[in-house]
Amino acid sequence: MLNAIGGVELSSIAKGYQVADHMLKTSDVKLILSRSICPGKYLILISGDVGEVNASVEAGISIASYCLADNFVIPNIHEDVLKAIENTVIIEEPRALGVIEAFSVSAIIEAADAAVKAADVKLIEIRLAMALGGKGFVTMTGSVASVETAVNAGAMAVSKKGLLVDKVIIPNPRKELFSENI
Repeated sequence: MLNAIGGVELSSIAKGYQVADHMLKTSDVKLILSRSICPGKYLILISGDVGEVNASVEAGISIASYCLADNFVIPNIHEDVLKAIENTVIIEEPRALGVIEAFSVSAIIEAADAAVKAADVKLIEIRLAMALGGKGFVTMTGSVASVETAVNAGAMAVSKKGLLVDKVIIPNPRKELFSENI
C-alpha cells in the first residue's frame, strides 16, 4: 500500500543520481520523480509503505553528505497531494484562492499536505522549482474560511523549517487566475 511519500533534495546533480540509485536499491519504493531542478539542485521523490519510505530516505541522507539541502517523509499522505504535483487537477468552480510559497521543494510538499488535511480545500497545483529559482509553491481553492485555515496550517509547516517566502489569501479572485497559462 502506497501511503507515504518521501523526498531528498540535494545541492549537487551528480550526487543526486547516486543518492537516487542508493535509495531505490535500499527499499521497496516507487520512484515518483528524479530530476534536476533549479538552481542546479536535484530532487528525488518516492512513495510506498511508511517503513520502506523512511528506510529509503534515511539511506539517501546517509550518503548525501554536504550536498543535502532538505528531506522529508510524510506518512498517510493526502491523495490530493500527488494529483497536485502531477498537475492533473481540474477546478470547475474556483472560489477563494490560497497560495503558499517556500524556499524548498520539500517544504512546499509538506505545506500542501498540512494544508489539505487542515481544512476542506482543493489543491490546484504544486509547482516544484522549475523556473522558480529552486522555490516551490502550492495553490488551493475553497471557502474563504477554509482557505485561510489551510494556508495558515501549511505556512506553519514551512515556517518550522525557516523556509516560508510568503502566503496569500484572495477571497474573490478573478477567474483568469485559474487559467492553465499562469
